[in-house]
Amino acid sequence: MTKVIAVNAGSSSLKFQLLNMPSEEVITSGVIERIGLDEGIFTIKYNGEKKTTNAPIPDHSVAVDMLLKALVDEKIVEKLDDIDAVGHRIVHGGEYFSDSVVADEDVVSKVEELSDLAPLHNPANLIGYRAFKEALPHVQHVFAFDTAFHQTMDAQRYLYALPYEYYTDLKVRKYGAHGTSHKYVSQQSIEMLDNPENSKVIVCHLGNGASISAIKNGKCIDTSMGFTPLAGVMMGTRSGDVDPSIMPYLCEKLNKSADEVLEIYNKKSGMLGVSGISSDSRDIEDAFNQGNERAILTSQLYARIVSKYIGQYYVELGGCDAIAFTAGLGENAAYLRKIIVEDIAESFGVVLDDDLNNTRSSDNRVISSENSKIKVMVIPTNEEVMIARDTVRLLNL
Repeated sequence: MTKVIAVNAGSSSLKFQLLNMPSEEVITSGVIERIGLDEGIFTIKYNGEKKTTNAPIPDHSVAVDMLLKALVDEKIVEKLDDIDAVGHRIVHGGEYFSDSVVADEDVVSKVEELSDLAPLHNPANLIGYRAFKEALPHVQHVFAFDTAFHQTMDAQRYLYALPYEYYTDLKVRKYGAHGTSHKYVSQQSIEMLDNPENSKVIVCHLGNGASISAIKNGKCIDTSMGFTPLAGVMMGTRSGDVDPSIMPYLCEKLNKSADEVLEIYNKKSGMLGVSGISSDSRDIEDAFNQGNERAILTSQLYARIVSKYIGQYYVELGGCDAIAFTAGLGENAAYLRKIIVEDIAESFGVVLDDDLNNTRSSDNRVISSENSKIKVMVIPTNEEVMIARDTVRLLNL
């Protein structure tokens, strides 16, 4: 068996899974949160148990050391040399990377160069990489890019209607994000369909960040996120698509710089901005059920924006075999799935089975009724498995 750690490093968090490959057995998993704050939280799951530790975690190096020490102390591994490789989620690979890649200094320099396109993510991803590289100098590392799966889009779909030299000289184009999730969920969807060789799947990755992809015969032909992860559908705190002219208007009216308004687009908009309640869909749902008008409006607006993308991608695909919901909201917010499907039901003949939709499960499942013209699925995403698969493949482990 080959042991691979799949890592997803954020600016103040570190999610991980240690897997036996190729069986894809999860040995342990967990998350280290509130890195850099006064008190961090380290949660690790193994042998059916969950253990949580609260302690100061000043930086990612300390977080990685804490994780590796726990693996040995809890006898999850006998020694650190038992770990064969580390795979890292990297958000933005630009046009450089259409697949995952073995990490080296040239690759790292390109990821750094692309940080302007994902300033909240690429630098944090590299902090995690460097911390693991220092702690585990004996292993190789693989970068799995969120943008790589979307590199199969053609120019009709990735170009913006701007002067062409902005693309050729400045690389301004649609890149997409969440590609590792879209790849995993679409593969799972295709396996669940009766005719997998000619499949048309729409994947709705709906979490605090959200994106939708049109996937034909296993390849992405279009996706909702754009030049940065800000574009596309409404999200927890991000606006999604807005009229570009709103930016200078707000700068003038609010006496703010473009960077300050962009900060509002990224961190104070979306569900949080419209509802005035929270960016967490659970809080929105509670208020929705209590009849809160802003929560109802937020839910309806969110569903309408998602349903418009589904309609667009239905046309681009020339039909649709399956709509797959995934990520935090997609997997858990049954009320939002219902509103979204209701928005497209008349046009596409999609019918939910309410009992199946309201049943919580960690398994892949169909939640549409037998007479629905399109299957609706809930598929828990597993980016870590995809990262581990690519790590084993590229390192020939």
